[in-house]
Amino acid sequence: MKLIIESGATKSDWRVVSNQGDQVACFAASGTNVSTMPMGGVEAIITDVCKQIIGQGIVIDSVYMYTAGVVTESVRASIMQIFQTMFSAVSVEVEDDLTAAARAACGHHPGIVAILGTGSNSCQFDGEKIVKRIYSGGFILGDEGSAATLGKLFISDFLKGCLPSDVAADFTLRYNYDYATIVKNVYNSTASPSAFLGNLAPFILEHYNNPHIRTLVDDNFRSFIRRSLKQYDVDKYSVGIVGGFGNAMKDIFSKIATQEGITLSRFISSPIVELIKYHTI
Repeated sequence: MKLIIESGATKSDWRVVSNQGDQVACFAASGTNVSTMPMGGVEAIITDVCKQIIGQGIVIDSVYMYTAGVVTESVRASIMQIFQTMFSAVSVEVEDDLTAAARAACGHHPGIVAILGTGSNSCQFDGEKIVKRIYSGGFILGDEGSAATLGKLFISDFLKGCLPSDVAADFTLRYNYDYATIVKNVYNSTASPSAFLGNLAPFILEHYNNPHIRTLVDDNFRSFIRRSLKQYDVDKYSVGIVGGFGNAMKDIFSKIATQEGITLSRFISSPIVELIKYHTI
């Protein structure tokens, strides 16, 4: 049996499948970001689900884990060791979330992929490996096109009194955020600042028909296309979009992409189904 794991920052999706791709079992667990979480916390999450799998009498032959934050070989080796300890001499492959997106969107073929979720990322894929990557920079230095950056742009306009009065009034009524609360959530909260900002996206999009908000949303995507996507071979390859935010925004993003001369191939909300195909077909 194959174990395929797709882990975001908040939740992870575990699927046990046969060599033919038939699903045998599925498990849900907390997410992992191995660059920001202590390895002990990562190990506890992995161990807990592995015990559930073993408890069901399932024999795992190979493991494919995709998780954010795989930036060094020592981190990769540490995760591989956890699985090899739990399942004995099993074959283990550990890759980052961008590789997951590339394999899900492109399969075994070359192409360009963009992650549009709370954050954003992108790369060019040759069908086997990532061959070019424009670094995202995170929500402070980059993340153009993401829900978090949209939230940042909106909150900045709100604080500076640049929003249309009706939008600002609706936001104040529904959220009741004062300046101190906003600053605390962005700069001093133990929770994720990018998640706080990204969670504002549904409210912002309710007001998309307002010209000011429409410009905010469109320019966020346009900035991502111009600063990231156009540095790849977009005249040669189409672009696949992975992520819940991108999928929810596919009509708007497609419009901006067409205006910018970008050809899109597909939108994928969650890559796990396509990853199963990649590893079994």
